[in-house]
Amino acid sequence: MSALTHRLAQPDDLEALRTVMGRAIAELQHGFLTPEQVAASHRVMGLDTQLIADQTYFLVEDAGGTIAGCGGWSFRATLYGGDASIVAREPQRLDPAKDAAKIRAMYTNPDFTRRGIGRRVLGLCEDAARAAGYARAEMMATMAGVPLYEACGYRQVESILSAPIDGVQVPLVRMEKALCSRDRASR
Repeated sequence: MSALTHRLAQPDDLEALRTVMGRAIAELQHGFLTPEQVAASHRVMGLDTQLIADQTYFLVEDAGGTIAGCGGWSFRATLYGGDASIVAREPQRLDPAKDAAKIRAMYTNPDFTRRGIGRRVLGLCEDAARAAGYARAEMMATMAGVPLYEACGYRQVESILSAPIDGVQVPLVRMEKALCSRDRASR
């Protein structure tokens, strides 16, 4: 495997990011969701381009520029959902003294699974949120993501079902974690 690097995503990465996300949703949710729920997930999940505008969205890529994984964090109130999702946007800024940073839109390219990509992206997000003064992080996890997030120290807070999409609801789990000053033990 070639060396992997990371950087903040830019607007010209959008097409490649959407391709990775579409593949991740379509290929990595099986075993956790029904085929109908996987299909509906494309309208629940996705990229919120505000994360790229805010420069809080990371990607990990190989030497050839292939995106191995991506994910971000946010200082805005929106917990999950992309530009085209059915989830309402909440762009107001959070207060790091009392609010949790939001971990958002975590995806691994199916060609790069089981190589620590998700853990690496999550660590980048947590470090950036911590540097911005946040003491806590929360996310809305997919069922496929829950094992990774639990292994990284997140705890389940609440299980929900998405709004119905063509009569199908997608199960999600709100999770949270305290961000200690140098929380590296869970990585």
